[in-house]
Amino acid sequence: MDYTYTIIDSSATSRLQLQLYLEEYGDFNCVGTAANAENGLNVILKFAPDIVLINLNEEGMAYFHMVTELNQFMNNLPIIIGFSESKKYAYNAIKSGFFDYWVLPHNEYDVRKTILRLRKVFPKKHVPATLCLKSYNDYRYLDTNDIMYLKSDNNSTDFFMRDGNVVSAFKTLKTFEQQLPESFIRIHQSYILNSRYVGRINYGKSICTLRNESEDELPFSKTYRDKVDALKEMLSKTAINTYN
Repeated sequence: MDYTYTIIDSSATSRLQLQLYLEEYGDFNCVGTAANAENGLNVILKFAPDIVLINLNEEGMAYFHMVTELNQFMNNLPIIIGFSESKKYAYNAIKSGFFDYWVLPHNEYDVRKTILRLRKVFPKKHVPATLCLKSYNDYRYLDTNDIMYLKSDNNSTDFFMRDGNVVSAFKTLKTFEQQLPESFIRIHQSYILNSRYVGRINYGKSICTLRNESEDELPFSKTYRDKVDALKEMLSKTAINTYN
């Protein structure tokens, strides 16, 4: 399930840049934007997003007042992230319970650190372990734990299963990317893999090798390098590391 978010920022350029950064993660869905505190309050109350990102540059104190107002209308406040051209509002942000604070211009590294920490502190809701593939009146049920990887071919997707079977569905890879559990990682325009089957990551050849009999090799691209990096970090935490 996606995290929903709202951006409150008078700068269209800043809003677009932040949306582009968040789109790379695949599980963040923008449900509204606003240019000032008044409209921002209305958007938050209307869509109840999980996350609110606020540019504090022009009306910093007005936004802190807006956050205080939210307590009057909402039982559970959204996760709030503030950003500004300086650290001027950092203290107020901490006192107001902001999750994080960035100094502009937007920095991909800062965004990534915040997103990874946010996922850890506020994990997504449980995703069912069974995936249903529907084609007309035919219903096919796949145990997601048995899916090794997905490969797209134009508007169809093949599921490569642990038992060697290949199941086809006439939907795009992006459709399934949003439905699968967190263990599934998009590494290429044409591939999503199940991290539990990864046996090797070779950065020199840009290949992920699976732990199966045929040791399938899946390419990863520069576009999804950050996801491969996150995959490596995740796998390393549970592995005994030895370095030559």
